[in-house]
Amino acid sequence: MNAPGTVWENIRIAVLRIWSVKKARFPLVTGAVLLATASAFLAWVFLWPNWFSAPTERVVYVSRGDTFNRVTDSLYAKGIIRSKAALKIAGRMLGWTTELKVGRYVFSSGLSNLTILSGLHDGSARTLIPVAIPEGVRMTFIAGRVGRELGLDSTRVMDLCTDSALIASWNVPASSLEGYLMPDTYFFHWQTDERAVVERFLHGFRQFYADSLVRRQEELGMTLHEVVTLASIVDRETQLPWERGVVAGVYHNRLRRGMKLEADPTIQYILPDGPRRLLYNDLRISSPYNTYRNRGLPPGPIGNPGREAILAVLYPEKHEYLYFVADGKGGHTFSRSYAEHLRAVREFRRVRREIQRQTNLDS
Repeated sequence: MNAPGTVWENIRIAVLRIWSVKKARFPLVTGAVLLATASAFLAWVFLWPNWFSAPTERVVYVSRGDTFNRVTDSLYAKGIIRSKAALKIAGRMLGWTTELKVGRYVFSSGLSNLTILSGLHDGSARTLIPVAIPEGVRMTFIAGRVGRELGLDSTRVMDLCTDSALIASWNVPASSLEGYLMPDTYFFHWQTDERAVVERFLHGFRQFYADSLVRRQEELGMTLHEVVTLASIVDRETQLPWERGVVAGVYHNRLRRGMKLEADPTIQYILPDGPRRLLYNDLRISSPYNTYRNRGLPPGPIGNPGREAILAVLYPEKHEYLYFVADGKGGHTFSRSYAEHLRAVREFRRVRREIQRQTNLDS
């Protein structure tokens, strides 16, 4: 990065070179006129403000492999600069045509070419991009989102999520990073390296799953992978914060009794055309993730659980519930016995029929 003094030194040298040439070839008065003209030209090239109307802040992306000419074209197309020629001359005089930082840049009206070039050269005009990772989503969703919002290769992100060397370096006890990419809102520069992005998610998980949670996991007699796997199911079962502890308690109760989990989200996970309304035939699909056919937890997480779901698994609500079903109003009805559960199922179906009837009348 060139210091401000160096920038002005380059300009001063350019002016002196012009002066020395003119002084040698022309009389003093003519040389002075030419020097004044040259100085005005340099002021136009470097210092003349680039005014534009609303929006008074405009965005340009500098991607990997972009040339100085391509970036100049983008700046001109967005109306950020008034003259491509002036910016190119300034860039070449400063020697800044080959050192542009990749990023998302925001420029306001009235900036000079010198300020714009300085921002591109040292990256100071770059802005961070917020990327929101919802709770419970799968790594395919995450790869697609960072691909779109950060201009990354989503296939490369997926490859990293199954890279055995990367997985081992982070001590993840699994064959993929599914479940260990912590949901949150992160801030990245445009086209941050794919590995750096994935490791940022892993760092988020490691920061959260601290020593106290490890001790609690050990008190429950669970492994980290079991906690994350169960949390991923809890996260998909309910979006109501207060229900997560109750749902986790149901699954803990069923696991202790050796009952099948019969968790619908694990069926959705194996559907090639999901998510959709489940059919009875779906419950018979042969898969280690089918918790209607297999006892215990599935082989691994079905998504990336958020903090609340993980805490719900580690600190489940203590109760005697063994079943739950949607109540048709956004929550669930919990039952201690199968007979209670069947009554709740019938009530849910009645509510669903009523909602469907009302929907048909409204349409």
